[in-house]
Amino acid sequence: MAGNVVHLQETSQVRQNQAIRDLFAGRSNAVGTVTLTASATTTDVTAINCGKDSKVFLMPTTANAAADFASCYISAVTNGSFTITHPSDGDTDKTFFWVALG
Repeated sequence: MAGNVVHLQETSQVRQNQAIRDLFAGRSNAVGTVTLTASATTTDVTAINCGKDSKVFLMPTTANAAADFASCYISAVTNGSFTITHPSDGDTDKTFFWVALG
């Protein structure tokens, strides 16, 4: 996780301010990395800050991920997870960064 998480009952103004500064600096806990499941057509991703109305974006980080990027799509979004549908092959290095907004 990339952002500063404060508890709902946090009373420290310093911690609250740091969390706000982190958001302004672009840090968020709604990001991650996923490697597509080899020899399968879907990969489920646990994303604790993802909601059913979130918009999920992928960015390929390997050559094999980039080669299949146009054939990958987000087929389901629920509270706490999303599903990527993708081509099935034996490659084990199709890695993406993801962000879930909203």
